[in-house]
Amino acid sequence: MAPPRVSAFAVFQQVKQETNPQLGLEKNNKGGISKPSQKMLKKKKKPRSKALLMKSEAQEGDGSCALQPIISSNKKKSSTKGGKAASKIPNGTEVPPQRLKGTESSSRQHVGPPLNSVLQDLGKIQNSKERAKALFEWLISPVNPDDFFRCIWEKKPALIKRHNSKYFNGFFSTSEFDRILREDNVQFGVNLDVTSYTEGVRETHNPPGRALPLVVWDYYKNGCSLRLLNPQSFSSTVWNVLSTLQELFGCMVGANTYLTPPSTQGFAPHYDDIEAFVVQLEGKKHWRVYNPRNSSEMLPQFSSGNFTDGDLGEPILETILEAGDLLYFPRGFIHQGDCLPDAHSLHITVSSFQRNSWLDLLDKLLPAALQIAAEEDVEFRKGLPLDYLDYMGVQNVESSDPRRKNFIEKTQVLMRKLAEYAPVDAAVDQKAKAFLHDCLPPVLTPAEKGHSVHGAPARWENGEVKDGIIQLEKDTSVRFLRGGIARLCSEGEACVLYYSTDNSRVYHQEAPKSIEVNAEHVEAIEYLLHCYPQCVTVESIPCEDLDDKLAVASMLFEKGLLITKEQLTPLASSEENE
Repeated sequence: MAPPRVSAFAVFQQVKQETNPQLGLEKNNKGGISKPSQKMLKKKKKPRSKALLMKSEAQEGDGSCALQPIISSNKKKSSTKGGKAASKIPNGTEVPPQRLKGTESSSRQHVGPPLNSVLQDLGKIQNSKERAKALFEWLISPVNPDDFFRCIWEKKPALIKRHNSKYFNGFFSTSEFDRILREDNVQFGVNLDVTSYTEGVRETHNPPGRALPLVVWDYYKNGCSLRLLNPQSFSSTVWNVLSTLQELFGCMVGANTYLTPPSTQGFAPHYDDIEAFVVQLEGKKHWRVYNPRNSSEMLPQFSSGNFTDGDLGEPILETILEAGDLLYFPRGFIHQGDCLPDAHSLHITVSSFQRNSWLDLLDKLLPAALQIAAEEDVEFRKGLPLDYLDYMGVQNVESSDPRRKNFIEKTQVLMRKLAEYAPVDAAVDQKAKAFLHDCLPPVLTPAEKGHSVHGAPARWENGEVKDGIIQLEKDTSVRFLRGGIARLCSEGEACVLYYSTDNSRVYHQEAPKSIEVNAEHVEAIEYLLHCYPQCVTVESIPCEDLDDKLAVASMLFEKGLLITKEQLTPLASSEENE
């Protein structure tokens, strides 16, 4: 007989009773936990479906202050569709259990530095790649990042319990969300989604136009979840975190925030096409995570549609995420979260690695390889056999015609030969070009601003321009602003420098930013890119003469791509000298 279905509320109350036996539960005559009635949209919403509680989770009262590797359960597998364990998935990536640093089960509080001080300290790190590593280390602390990427990344979910509700203070909050609604032009369907999930039905309730507070909070009071689709466009802190992390992942890092009322669920079970870091900011939320249902859904290219409980087996992870906790799961792992009756939930999902697989690189590489092969190798241009339609194709699969074997072997020979024409570096540059268009512009530290064109004191004052002349000299020390903000690519006969510093905080609101580089200046820009993060003098830039060296450095400085080691002092104007 199947075990009884137990609600997240029952789990919560069970934990409460263990710490305070005087608390009682009011049961209805059907044996379930009665819930407070709530006003719903248009019609009264029926109770949501109950969740299956794993026995192991109910007994895990203390949790853990660190990453807990999730492995397949040894219990009898569910016969329901989707109940396969990871070890049963063909070619699966199941990892044997390993002891990781910080995996001891503990109820001790993990205390880390507040986010605002972390971001300030990052400004002292000259190498932007190292900044990204340091920020990620704080995000998943006390877990060692090397252990995470070796044992967990793209393989299985992981849970970090900190018992510290203030750990993510300053990241984002409901009060900041309220301020954004009041002060910014938030549009339904563009910046904000209003959703609900009841009786297995997922609905979106977006009206047209601006999302004004009166309307938005009325939806929330009626049991709807609120998803802010691009918080980085409105929150400087979220922008700073994401723009820093993207240099670690080498691809765009995005985020959505989810505000869910008590006793509700906003989304149906589904899987995503991104690596997800669920950062619990306020309140608490009951989460269930399930294995991919089959090998084709492991690390998928695209997100799934909505599932029902009947599509799922037993969860491999079930937990109540509290403020300060973090839950990671790879793309392809089905998940769902619902709120407890006693608290709302606010979390932000930090996402990365969307369309960043070998398949996506090959998608750019193979067409280019075919084009080169067509130009350079006559074998690829020779005609197909006159009669190949007579013995090839699905209708001829069972045919024993020997010509089929010859045709297939010829195709395989050409496929192997195609690899010789694959312009791998050019394809990687195309991925880098796309990344620079996708990603956020950097958030400048005070030092970066003061040592770049953004800190120049040029202004209009008393009817004239003041401090409007800043000039680089041969002994001026310079370097690129950040390591991942620019890429030199070949575009046919031209060389183009793509960069991200002028991007919008809104995804793809601006066209890709680029500068066409003269052939004689290509080596100079390569030199500056490779020297990062060290500063070099303008005089050391490999150009034919000093004028060219100054021209290259000045052009990059004026675009905001180059900073100086020392803050430059404006030159006095000719009128002032007189």
